[in-house]
Amino acid sequence: MPFIQLFLLAVGLSMDAFAVAVTLGLGLGKATWRKALTVGLYFGAFQAGMPLIGYFAAQGFADYIRAFDTYIVFALLAFLGGKMIHGALKGDPAGNTAVALTPRIMLPFALATSIDALAVGISFAFLYINIITAVVLIGVTTLVISMAGVKVGGLFGERFKTKAAIAGGIILILIGVKVLVEGLLQR
Repeated sequence: MPFIQLFLLAVGLSMDAFAVAVTLGLGLGKATWRKALTVGLYFGAFQAGMPLIGYFAAQGFADYIRAFDTYIVFALLAFLGGKMIHGALKGDPAGNTAVALTPRIMLPFALATSIDALAVGISFAFLYINIITAVVLIGVTTLVISMAGVKVGGLFGERFKTKAAIAGGIILILIGVKVLVEGLLQR
């Protein structure tokens, strides 16, 4: 696979992570570079790791994941979006999932945004591709794009705080619904 195609694939895979990163940035208050790097590292690591797992697991594991991936992504994003909205409406910034960039919060986000990368990794097993180059490019691209997303979200979040957290929660739920509808239509 030519480098430019691989890069465009990496950008495409990182778009869900970008959308969630913007949402996280909305609720962070001040989106520092450290917070952006934290989000970027989670998303980049998962986006790089999932194709690697898919590459080595190939078809046997893919059928199992494909049967449930739509529901897993929907449930994770709807739950986290609902939690963000609930925290914002209660006026409790600590209840806002986007504020705490802890593993308990970030791991479900990173998993939800990287499940599609698992399928890409499976397809890599059947293509002539350098898997190390592919996963590094996917990981670094997602890291950078996710950091930019946090900073963009942070610009709006500082101004609008509660409204931004509610909007972020709604966005997460809508992304989950979109994934669910697309998944159901493909079955």
